[in-house]
Amino acid sequence: MSTDDQLSRAALLRLAPGLRPAVDPAELRTRVVHFGLGAFHRAHQAVYTEHAAARSGEPWGITAVAPRSAGTVRALRDQDCLYSLTERRPDGHLTRVVGSVVGALAMGPDAEAVDALLADPEVTVVTLTVTEKGYHRSTSTGGLDLTAGPVAADLAAAPDGPLTTVVGRLAAGLAARMRAGAPPISVVSCDNMAGNGAALARVVHDFVRASAWPDRSEILDRMAGAVAFPATVVDRIVPATGEADRATAAAALGVRDALAVTAEPYRQWVLEDSFSAPRPPWELDGALFVPDVTPYQLTKLRLLNGSHSALAHLGLAAGLGTIAETMATDWGERLVRALCAEMAPTLPAGGPDPVAYAEDLVVRFRNPAMRHLLRQIGSDGSLKIMERWLPTLRELRARGASPSAIPVTPVTPVLELALAGWAHGIRRADASSGAGAPARSGAPSDPAAEALAACWGTAMRPAETVRALLRVLGAADLADDDALTAAVADRLPALDAGRVEL
Repeated sequence: MSTDDQLSRAALLRLAPGLRPAVDPAELRTRVVHFGLGAFHRAHQAVYTEHAAARSGEPWGITAVAPRSAGTVRALRDQDCLYSLTERRPDGHLTRVVGSVVGALAMGPDAEAVDALLADPEVTVVTLTVTEKGYHRSTSTGGLDLTAGPVAADLAAAPDGPLTTVVGRLAAGLAARMRAGAPPISVVSCDNMAGNGAALARVVHDFVRASAWPDRSEILDRMAGAVAFPATVVDRIVPATGEADRATAAAALGVRDALAVTAEPYRQWVLEDSFSAPRPPWELDGALFVPDVTPYQLTKLRLLNGSHSALAHLGLAAGLGTIAETMATDWGERLVRALCAEMAPTLPAGGPDPVAYAEDLVVRFRNPAMRHLLRQIGSDGSLKIMERWLPTLRELRARGASPSAIPVTPVTPVLELALAGWAHGIRRADASSGAGAPARSGAPSDPAAEALAACWGTAMRPAETVRALLRVLGAADLADDDALTAAVADRLPALDAGRVEL
């Protein structure tokens, strides 16, 4: 790629003002370190930080650290750390270059530079988007899994040896900062986990505690007063970038961008207001700072993620391919509103209004410019619905079974329909069952696929099959709910015929 047709700082001068970054990258310096160079960070936190710098006049620049992808680091450096973001809008795409990233490092090869930044008094914020797997949490304790190979290797490494986990690298960098007596710092998880701040604090502290550092007790004591781990909730749909997206960016810019990202227009960032050091004024770009993010976390998990899963499984049953296609049916919008209304009573006070939130979801989901694949959203369904549907289902059914309740109508009709859609997909994906339609090559993947498919492999009554599926999920209490399993089973014949009946 020649420098003449590649995105760079020099090329910015040839772009129309509306395509240029909101802030001059040359005026920024590294005050935020971010672990994770994926598309979500570039379409979310980097945008908030750029606007915060532009609107405050403060030089909040980001150095991004890639835990693994040295190729992405090279590509970003080749473009002077610039990239474009294209918002997929119903009325036409909107492309603009983002300029808040001012440095790019590979965590392994550039370990010394990473540690130097983590100890730099000018750096007061660390953010992370490394996915839940990057935390190496124990499924039994929620703390750091000390038996995980990469964690054990990092703990056994020499003081100046290579570290391969983000937790290890972060812990070592924070330890160096504590030893140097540098100012306080805030470490902000932006990964999609409930209680992400507490989860990150736990694994970092566990690493320090398990290390062989002779001063580990002193480090932990200093961290207790100098390192904050605020919880956050992040939200923006950021599809994988394809060649068509890169072509769209190149057509808009007149130069090639190897790291173009795309996203929906909507974005949200809710942060626990418990920072221990100066931070970018993200609120100038609409971020919310609240005492407790839990109401927002549960609203997103149950209403947004729960609706997404329901649309995916029911849309696949109806032979559809994308979220926008499901919203164009006569049942899509009604499903989102009805499911949100059904789940709303389980949400704590202090979060967004559920009715207004549902209306926002309808607008977001029906955006025809977003080709969000149902197969992608429906993948790992057995894991997702355990978090998105089952706790709400338990709570609602417990309320409906209370002595004061009058069982005039079904307690959870929309969740029952959604569960039937999920169960139907397991059946359709099972080539050995002989029941239902033949297996599809495009069926969503699932880590429990074999055990789930086996539930359809016998001549049991549909309600017994539903019961077996719930037992595979570890939901024995719901499996023993005869009314629930019968209600889910009753929905299956219509789905077999490709009909979604609300």
